[in-house]
Amino acid sequence: MTTYSSLSDLGLDKYSLRSLHTFAMPVKASNIIWAENIEQILIARQQSEQKNEPFLLLGEGSNVLFLTDFAGTVVFNRLRGITIEEGKQDWFIHAAAGENWHNLVCYLLEKGIKGLENLALIPGCAGSAPIQNIGAYGVEFKDVCNYVDIVNLKNGQQQRLLNAECQFSYRDSIFKHKYHKDYAITAIGLRLTKLWQPKICYGDLKSLDHSIITAQAIFDSVCKIRRSKLPDPKLLGNAGSFFKNPIVSANTAKELLKAYPDAPCYNQSNGTVKLAAGWLIEQCQLKGYAIGDAAVHEQQSLILINRGNASPDDIVALARHICSTVSYHFSINLEPEVRFIGAQGECNITEVLL
Repeated sequence: MTTYSSLSDLGLDKYSLRSLHTFAMPVKASNIIWAENIEQILIARQQSEQKNEPFLLLGEGSNVLFLTDFAGTVVFNRLRGITIEEGKQDWFIHAAAGENWHNLVCYLLEKGIKGLENLALIPGCAGSAPIQNIGAYGVEFKDVCNYVDIVNLKNGQQQRLLNAECQFSYRDSIFKHKYHKDYAITAIGLRLTKLWQPKICYGDLKSLDHSIITAQAIFDSVCKIRRSKLPDPKLLGNAGSFFKNPIVSANTAKELLKAYPDAPCYNQSNGTVKLAAGWLIEQCQLKGYAIGDAAVHEQQSLILINRGNASPDDIVALARHICSTVSYHFSINLEPEVRFIGAQGECNITEVLL
């Protein structure tokens, strides 16, 4: 028996995506399906191919910008289930891709399993975490990943990729490249050590008392910080951090520090330096800058917001202005980490922002 639901079953040819992605753009799709198992995803993909229509798989729509109406089927991954196995030195967690990421963090912490607290309140589903290699406050998904399960949407073949095979890097992974177009993430596996060590050397967490620190204290602090700085998508449409923090050469960072000694810089293991995109945007006096109803957030310059009635063109124009302004002042190119979705699917960001 088919258990997934589709509003097209109600006789609606098109319907709104506005409440189904966090940027809340006024766009529609030809069809929407909520898939509760792998078979339903495969069937939806097959039907799209038979109709020669585009197909898009999303989790909670927290990292996308729709540029226009989508001319095909959007499938929302609602695969559920969490299992925990205890080893001598580690906890092993298997989470279905449709599980809410923050709820997973909370669930494990309630079970006394530590290691994800720095990644609290990151929006989206568990299956989206490896694609972006999500990260916050000195911890990235790659640090806790054991494996990622995927399915080939063409033939239904399932495969498990171990951490080293995922090619994780800053906000990047193999799931944006080789396993992007014809594959879907179905589950993730986490490995969290019992020999927990707090990670409080990044950002505002540095002020925590090292002598009495707990995972719960880090979790509480991260949630407090994020809620104070980041807009709630339910109130102001946004996709979280719109731009990646640029990675530059050591020489470029050195020149920047000559002019701006307090510029935040983070040395990377390969000799490059990560800069703070939000800081660069703020130095260009762009906090609060708006085009139409699209604006740079007042508290966090890295976030672009929909103040209520922004169009996709407003967001794109604002992003384009930010990129050109930062490039003019610093000769540093910003790159969006948000996915741009056109009528037929994902678009080349560079071409859109030209």
